[in-house]
Amino acid sequence: MVINAPSLANINLLDFGKQVSELVEGGVRFFHVDLMDGHYVNNLCFPLTVVKNLKYKYPDCVVEVHMMVENPIDYIEVLKQYGADYVAFHCDSTSFIRRTITTIQAVGMKAGIVLNPSQRIDIIEPYANLLDYIIFMSVEPGMAGQKFLPGSMERLIKLAQFRKEMGCDFKILIDGGENYGIAEDCVRNGADILVTGIYMIFEQPDGIVSACERFRKSLQDVECCI
Repeated sequence: MVINAPSLANINLLDFGKQVSELVEGGVRFFHVDLMDGHYVNNLCFPLTVVKNLKYKYPDCVVEVHMMVENPIDYIEVLKQYGADYVAFHCDSTSFIRRTITTIQAVGMKAGIVLNPSQRIDIIEPYANLLDYIIFMSVEPGMAGQKFLPGSMERLIKLAQFRKEMGCDFKILIDGGENYGIAEDCVRNGADILVTGIYMIFEQPDGIVSACERFRKSLQDVECCI
């Protein structure tokens, strides 16, 4: 079944604890945490300690960290100490992609890279067989609440076909702008994990718990066609 991975960047910070508990009540077991340094993207998001706090409060949940930072290798050890399970970085944020991937994996975390909307799919070919997952950006990185970019579905299909042709087993995580119709198409076209935001979870009129249940029901019978 496709994984619901709510982006905590969409939470109202004044209600952070309450809304995280509502996500858990709704069945969420996979959190997407954005880490921004104000340099790679022109924004800031959570402190590193949010990972530690999440794992302390909900030790059985998976915490996946999307690093939008320069020098991502500098963050790996502390993310491991704080309990992160999955860690991804942008492949244009370092000259040492392979080293960063293997360093993440060497300390026991799943390693991923991020594909921006302007990057070619085949840029990942030299290290595709090393990856545990890919964050496929369907919006520009750095700001929550954007709409799904035109052409993203076609790019997703190319990525899923690339994975099949290369014989790789990395997961595809879609990040940005999905609504329910788009989400179904993403799953049919190869997505394994959906980063959900304001269009699917956080601004639904019947609340977070009901929105999470609707996510599960709406996608439970959708199958990949690639």
